Amino acid sequence: MFADVVVDLQYGDCGKGKVTHHLCKSGEYTHVVRYNGGCNAGHTIYHEGEKFVTHHIPSGVFFGIKSIIGPGCVVNPEQFFKEYNELKSAGLDIEGKIFIAENAHIITHDHLDEDGKDTAIGTTKRGNGPAYRDKYARKGLRAKDIREFKPFLINLYKEFFENKTIDPKVLFEGAQGFGLDIDWGDYPYVTSSHCTVGSAVLNGIPPNMIRNVWGVAKAYETYVGAKKFHNNSPVFDKIREIGEEYGATTGRPRQCNWMDWELLCKAVNINGVNNLVINKMDVLQEVKQWTIKDKHVMHHFDSENDMMDWINLHIPRKPVEKLFFSGDKEAI
Repeated sequence: MFADVVVDLQYGDCGKGKVTHHLCKSGEYTHVVRYNGGCNAGHTIYHEGEKFVTHHIPSGVFFGIKSIIGPGCVVNPEQFFKEYNELKSAGLDIEGKIFIAENAHIITHDHLDEDGKDTAIGTTKRGNGPAYRDKYARKGLRAKDIREFKPFLINLYKEFFENKTIDPKVLFEGAQGFGLDIDWGDYPYVTSSHCTVGSAVLNGIPPNMIRNVWGVAKAYETYVGAKKFHNNSPVFDKIREIGEEYGATTGRPRQCNWMDWELLCKAVNINGVNNLVINKMDVLQEVKQWTIKDKHVMHHFDSENDMMDWINLHIPRKPVEKLFFSGDKEAI
């Protein structure tokens, strides 16, 4: 048994779905498990030249890998079946490959109605916060309480520890990002779940079975929500347009800013990231501006190579062992 974890180091939308999809190409994983969040996630994946956006269903499904919505997630039944049917209609062979942990909690219509009234935090209004609140108040519904979910239910303890036909090799796919974590993010402008690698182990794998932690970031930062995230420099409008920075779930324009080095290093250290992927390098290449914000100091670079050299020199080498820079929508 071993597990690898994919975790977002900024504010979500960094390309976790792409990295998960890329890792699944290796064929070494037996399971892919979404470990937190709900349909507020929006993972954009390019598979065989076609674009997909998944909200609940893990990215392993594109390769026929057993794909599981874990107990750390909250599930909207209507959204789940909508997504399931869309993938089937696209010609993907997903029958018998998608599962829901029987102890995952349910987003109800009451949760959606309550969340829809939020104006202070700028949530995606997908009902996650109220669903997690009811989970911890011990009054929520779980997947095993939903009759329509019966064919999809799975007990992860039995799957990982009592199923003698497999040696589990699990890839955990996170949602949202470290900057939105309920404990480590900029509270109260946070999501309602834990977005760190610690959340992954709550989905059925012992901590000492974690082999690799894949941290995913962008060459700049984006954020969707109510807090003020950037100044009004026209360069950020340009980055938004070139990078197509609009929420995959809500369609809202993302606020853009330069990479926050202090946040990135904090996320790397707390999550124990040993493989770091920095996406969207191609966007800054087109904008022709390369900047990193390090506390109150702005580091400006003359070229992409200068920026990459600086990151290589300053990134915490405990724990980071491998560093990847990517400008490709489909690969690392």
